Amino acid sequence: QVQLDESGGGLVQAGGSLTLSCAASGDIRTINSMGWYRQIPAKRRELVASVTSDGVTNIADYVKGRFTISRDNAKYKVSMQMSTLEPEDTTIYYCNASTRSMRNYWGQGTQITVSE
Repeated sequence: QVQLDESGGGLVQAGGSLTLSCAASGDIRTINSMGWYRQIPAKRRELVASVTSDGVTNIADYVKGRFTISRDNAKYKVSMQMSTLEPEDTTIYYCNASTRSMRNYWGQGTQITVSE
């Protein structure tokens, strides 16, 4: 089992910045990819950004140029730096850890609200 501890959500004005962080614990040796997804109403969660243990990143087109992701492999911690936030970015963000056997673990979710 893997546990994910998220931090960094909150309220910010449009154009502002926030950083989300997620630390993994438990059976961390099985983790390959870590990243962030966000909840779209009436839809499944969609990928925002992820990074593998080899440092390969995958960033959704709608946040490219605004969000970056980094990972501390020694600490099994991933951080997503979000800038130029827009009201459309308002939703719940979930940390994800994916194992080599394609099992997914999720954090409890953290709310980001971007005001006009």
